Amino acid sequence: MPYCYHCGNESENLYYCSTCRQSYCYLHKESIDHECNIVKETLEMNNAQINPISNITSPNDFSQQPSRSSNITSNTTEARSDGSFTWYRRESNIPENAFDPNSGIEFKGILFPYQSEFIHLLIGCVLIYIIGLISFYQPEQQTQLISLGYGWIVFMLAGFYTTAFFFHELGHRQVAVHFGLQTKFRLLKFGMIITIFGLIMGITSMVTGSQALPSLALPGAVVVLGLDKIDRKTGLCKSAGPLVNLVYGSILLILSFLVPIYPINFFIAQAASLNFMLGLFNLIPIGILDGENIFKWNKKVYFSLVITMIILISINYICIYLPPNINPYYI
Repeated sequence: MPYCYHCGNESENLYYCSTCRQSYCYLHKESIDHECNIVKETLEMNNAQINPISNITSPNDFSQQPSRSSNITSNTTEARSDGSFTWYRRESNIPENAFDPNSGIEFKGILFPYQSEFIHLLIGCVLIYIIGLISFYQPEQQTQLISLGYGWIVFMLAGFYTTAFFFHELGHRQVAVHFGLQTKFRLLKFGMIITIFGLIMGITSMVTGSQALPSLALPGAVVVLGLDKIDRKTGLCKSAGPLVNLVYGSILLILSFLVPIYPINFFIAQAASLNFMLGLFNLIPIGILDGENIFKWNKKVYFSLVITMIILISINYICIYLPPNINPYYI
């Protein structure tokens, strides 16, 4: 039975890629899913080594390439950031210390790729905390909170906003560590652009005095090396982030009912909604978000997370926006 050139799994129905001239299963039939450019460059490099007189390739040249189990080596191994993961065609391409500057791996889309993980985390969390402060700061509301002796609540809410992001990424990281994979938090170039834009929007809202939800912020993500196919390992790594937000948000929601002091309980409920929103956003099954790979891996797990998150955020919002006379946080 033929096998997928990317993951090696046998399949009766394979899809032929005219660009790299290899066949793939339905999970890796798209160019972006099987690293088409890297495959093509690797095969061309091997062909040039076999026949150094001519660099011209033909369909016959590719059919004569070594099998998938053969060792393919090159001076540089390329990688691309894909949300919380960096995908490689093969695990054998990953050196023991891939994050070392001398590893030969080029991390595309990552800012300061060889700086310490602590620096990346510090910059990311500080940026999100600042955006949280700006987004939650409302002059009139803050004046009232200060008069009641609760002026510090805006700092608490910004802290919850930051930890929602931090715990989400930590979930990805720790599951990857459990599987023995190389992983680190890294600032993303595109994510930093989004974060700076969110910072500008937050400042604009603060200056104009308009009420707005926390601005979108995604300064970085956990990069995991060695995931070359959608399986249980990949599914669990991807599910960890939204699951952490689900658990964290549930704890905060329960705590909001246990704390008898208004407005502390009210803002703890808002912190719970931040986790549910972040989890639901990452469950959208498109692009670099967690949802796409969770959906492909296990639809039962995917829909269980989505439905549970929707139910909890609905309860959360109903309690927050009930009229004062029946609102559980005012009573």
